[in-house]
Formats: sequence, C-alpha cells, structure tokens
Amino acid sequence: MGKEKNKCNIVVIGHVDSGKSTSTGHLIYKCGGISEREIKKFEAEAKLIGRESFKYAWVLDKLKAERERGITIDITLWKFETEHFEFSIIDAPGHKDFLKNMITGTSQADVAILVISAALGEFEAGFGKDGQTREHALLASTMGIKQAVVAINKMDVINYNEERFNDIKGEVGNYLTKVGFQEKNVKFVAYSGFKGDNLIEKSENMDWYKGQTLYDALDTLNPIERQTNRPLRLPLQDVYKIKGIGTVPVGRVETGYLKPNSNVTIEPGNFQTNCKTVEKYHKQLDIAEPGDNIGFNIKGIGTKEIRRGCVVGNTNDCPPKVAESFIGQVIILNVPNKISPGYTPIVDCHTCHIACKFDSFVSKLDRRSGITIEDNPTELKNNEAALIKIVPSKPMVVEKFTEFAPLGRFAVRDMRRTVAVGVVKEVNHVEAKKIVKGEVIKKKTKKWLGYYSKIVNIINKIVNNKNLLIILYKLNINLLII
Repeated sequence: MGKEKNKCNIVVIGHVDSGKSTSTGHLIYKCGGISEREIKKFEAEAKLIGRESFKYAWVLDKLKAERERGITIDITLWKFETEHFEFSIIDAPGHKDFLKNMITGTSQADVAILVISAALGEFEAGFGKDGQTREHALLASTMGIKQAVVAINKMDVINYNEERFNDIKGEVGNYLTKVGFQEKNVKFVAYSGFKGDNLIEKSENMDWYKGQTLYDALDTLNPIERQTNRPLRLPLQDVYKIKGIGTVPVGRVETGYLKPNSNVTIEPGNFQTNCKTVEKYHKQLDIAEPGDNIGFNIKGIGTKEIRRGCVVGNTNDCPPKVAESFIGQVIILNVPNKISPGYTPIVDCHTCHIACKFDSFVSKLDRRSGITIEDNPTELKNNEAALIKIVPSKPMVVEKFTEFAPLGRFAVRDMRRTVAVGVVKEVNHVEAKKIVKGEVIKKKTKKWLGYYSKIVNIINKIVNNKNLLIILYKLNINLLII
C-alpha cells in the first residue's frame, strides 16, 4: 500500500475575468479529473452560444446563469491529485456582487491560487481601487491562509513578455507582504490557462522563465498543520434534501473528528440529532478529519431549520454555543472618515455573514505592541486598532481565536468593500434551550394552530356584527348586478 498523500484545500481567487474557471478546469482535465469526451461535449455546447473558449470554465460553472453571463456566481468544489497531494479545489467568484460566496469558499481553504490577468488594462483594472485582486488577497490573509500561488495568466495575450511579468510580480509581491503573507510562502507562476503554457509541462514559448509550472508549484507546497486536539467544529457550507436519504448538510471539518452514529449539536438552534453516515466525494468514511470536505446524513431536522453559517459539534464534547456578544481585536482599514459606537456593518466569520453592531469601543491599541493607549475611545479611524464589543443582530457562533482559530477570525464589510479585519478575544455565550427531533414538528403545529385561532376570531367578529353583515350583503348584491 502506497504512502497516504497530504490533503489540501485550495481556493482559486482573483478579479472577474482573470481566467480562474478556465485555468482550474484545464488543470483538472490535464490531471485526469475529467475525460476528453466531457471536454468535447462542453466545447460543442459552448460553441452553440458563441462561447467556444469557455469549454474549460464549464467544467466548474454549472449554473445556467453562470454560463449565460460568463462569470462564476457560486463556489464549486472539485477533486484532483498530484504526486504528493490530494487536492480539493474551490473555484470562487470574482465579481464583487458575489463576494459573500467568495468569502465562504476562502474560509474553507488552506492555500490560495491568486489568478491575475497579464493582459494590458486587465491587470490594472483588477489591481486598482475598484478591482477585486487586492480585496481577495486581504480576505485570504484574514481567513488564515498562509501560502499563496500567484498565477499570472494570459501570458499568450502579451506575447509572453518577460518585462510585463516582472512588473506585475513586483507590484503584487509588495502588496501581499503588506497584508500579512511571508515572502517565502508565496510563489509566482507565468502561464496561460487556455493555451496550457506552464500548466503542467514547461512552455517552449517562455525560454526566459526559470520558475515552476502551476502543477509543480502546487505539488511542492508545505504540508498543512491541522487542529486535531480540539473538539469538533464544522461550519456548514450548505444543506441539501436528498430523496431517499433525507437532510444532508455539507461543510469542512475545521477541528476534531466526526464519526458515523455519533450525537451532534447544531447551533444556532441547539438542534441535537444523530449523524447517520459521513461521505466524501460519494465514498463513505469511518472518520472525517480536519480539512475534509464532507456531507453527512441527519434525521429529524429539515433544510429550513439549519443553513449556511450553522456550526456542528459533538454533543458530548464541548458543543458550540451561540454568542450573545464578543470582544474583537479589530484593525480599521478602509472607512470613508471615522466610525463610532453603534456602527453596524456585516461581519464575515467562517461561513457566516451577519450584520453586527459595534456596541462599544473598549480600548484603542498600539498596532505593533497591542498595548492600550486609550480607554473607551469615542471614534476610530483608518489604520487604528481597538478592542470592540460586538453584538450580532441574529444568532451567530464564533469562538476565541486562541482556542478555535478558524472560527475566531473575521472580516468586516460595508458599502461592498472590506473595511476592517479582526480576531475574537472573548465570547459571551447564550444558554439555549435544547431542540431535539420531533420538537420542530410540534413548533410548526403550534404556529399553524395560532393562525387558525386568529381566523376563527375574525369570522366570529363578523358574524356578531349585524351592521357589517348588512354592508357585506348589499355589497354582494351590487356585485351580482354589475
């Protein structure tokens, strides 16, 4: 039996139209993840609507709207292998309208492939103030990604120009260092996602390029360290209803383990149920470990009770709890002027996206040392750090960064841009009432009984009111005459 390969989740990020889906689809095809017959089928379908160049992108872009608009809308997961790694690759949308989906995908990844178009005008648009390249890189760092491959795409469009590649490499490299990436953990690849130059084989069109192919850059990544000594935490990405099986939540195991026939708690809602089976890429597992993207079958809970953003834990081992409020150590990055207590932006933490109120500013901190320089400040400006009491507007699960790092990092968004980043320092939990399977049905029955009671009361009032009955009778006669 061969040595077990390292597991790694990769997210493909970057500005819209930089070639993310095309590059990813072509790489999967080259690695044997999809057959030539299927690629030819996609090519024929794309040709019918005048998008022949989208044949590789359609490996991942399955939605009708994605194919019609030529952009990625939701995240897509695919599996492929190299010599040393078993990869789960997540294709994330680049359009700013779907940034929430990009954050969900990035929160489930270990490594980022930042795809950048080398085409004249396209790099400048993506890296500029209104582009998504900078924001995606910042969010990747905020979500805990330490390693990145900067894939400089469309080299064929610029005739494989070395000077253009070096200019882009310099600008992007400097920015990645500013947002927290270490230079030793960033690789740069010059390639063409559509033509296949430097995708797996070295290109003859770039004699000057001495770096790795995209395949080699991925195969030589550092193995990922996992949190195996902590209780189970599994943020949900989605929940499906599958005929003959039942409710199947899907997500990535961040810490701990999940086994079939184990009792689990799902928050918010404090639902307690039994995990019947665990699957990964349609294969049943005896145990799901940190880093595994899985689906698991539960009974007695419907798809409307749990959703993206919920967190699963082991009922008997430190289950997750809802946060009434939490203290975040926040760095303000990009607000128009200043913010004050009461400010209510969107907070993105793991797969959860909820409006939260900055209830009070506990203290202003020195960014370098973390020492308090002012207690109870009344306002905060760009490049300032502070401890802030944050109150979610809806039930939300967060954890202390020192205990569950993947659930303790967050980004703050407002006006369609990232305005701050932070980590959770303390959590004030809510003690929730337990809801087991069966109680959900009782709650629904009680709700409908309430509606029925109101309708009966209205009918009784009409019957007991003689004047109203006369008016309704005359109205009915007039309508019949008309």
